[in-house]
Amino acid sequence: MKKIIGSAVVVVLALAAVLLGACGRSPGSTAAGPASPGAAQESSKPAATGEEPKKVIVRLKWVHQAQFAGFYAAAEMGYYRDAGLDVEIRPGGSDFPAVQIVASGTEHFGVTGADQILLAREKGVPLKAIAVIYRETPFVLFSLKDSGIAKVEDFIGRKVGVKLGGNEELTYRAMVKNAGVDAGKIEEIPMKFDLSPLLSGEIHVWPGYVINEVLAAQEQGHEVNIIRPADYGINFYADTLFATESLIEKDPELVRSFVQATMKGWRYAVEHPEEAASFGLKYADNLNLEHEVNMMLSSVPLLKPENLPLGKMDGSAWESLQESLLELEFLKSPQNVEDAYTNEFLE
Repeated sequence: MKKIIGSAVVVVLALAAVLLGACGRSPGSTAAGPASPGAAQESSKPAATGEEPKKVIVRLKWVHQAQFAGFYAAAEMGYYRDAGLDVEIRPGGSDFPAVQIVASGTEHFGVTGADQILLAREKGVPLKAIAVIYRETPFVLFSLKDSGIAKVEDFIGRKVGVKLGGNEELTYRAMVKNAGVDAGKIEEIPMKFDLSPLLSGEIHVWPGYVINEVLAAQEQGHEVNIIRPADYGINFYADTLFATESLIEKDPELVRSFVQATMKGWRYAVEHPEEAASFGLKYADNLNLEHEVNMMLSSVPLLKPENLPLGKMDGSAWESLQESLLELEFLKSPQNVEDAYTNEFLE
């Protein structure tokens, strides 16, 4: 997740051969055995009564946690099974990037930031978003309350943690630009994931998710100031469900079945957040139930469940995202936004 500005995920087709071997060794796999190379691109229909369910693999954006509770709910409540699917939910992360793995054709679906879809398309990899999970980004910048840092303008002369690459860096730089602050006057420090530098005062501002790192700081007894992208006119789609155009063209029935079962799982998670959070504990043995429940409760408003159907995307949001990508030179040339996403499988 950490790259130099402007060098967000570069999908090189030559990586596919390497990933064919790597993707079958995912950490925390939850269903029997990995798919064989090329399995994701085989044409296949959801199983009818009496037929074997179709094996499907979805690669998450990050490690197992309540951030992905809707997927777990779809599995635990039998929505995937009812759709004729046997779904394996695999964790993602820097060692198992969803974009590259799905692009290689060895897995069917993935979750990534919406910006990565446009960046992949610029590199000639025709990925397409088929639903958005977090319609309001959970990414924020935050500081300890007693630091007095409560807005981007306060960053001048301070040490600010930056997660390089991906929508985290894009969002941060767009916030700084919209605030009219000279980034050269901010001491930017590349960050990993250990909160200790913030809590010790070594770093003054931390980049993180309001559904995770902010909660972790609060759970350790720290009061924080939260600086939200929306306060600077920014809201980029975060977790976005995607597939290759090839799979969509070859097997739209499979895509529709998976999307609708998944979003049914997310509806269940919204209506039963505590139970949905507990489902994640079956996928990873290092999770804390209280933290997972807090994560899910914090997630619900960001899913915008009042805006039905859940998961629907708006063209203006994609256009705004692309404008920022171009202006900040993450993206070199404009893409046809209408080709980058579809809502057809949500209906």
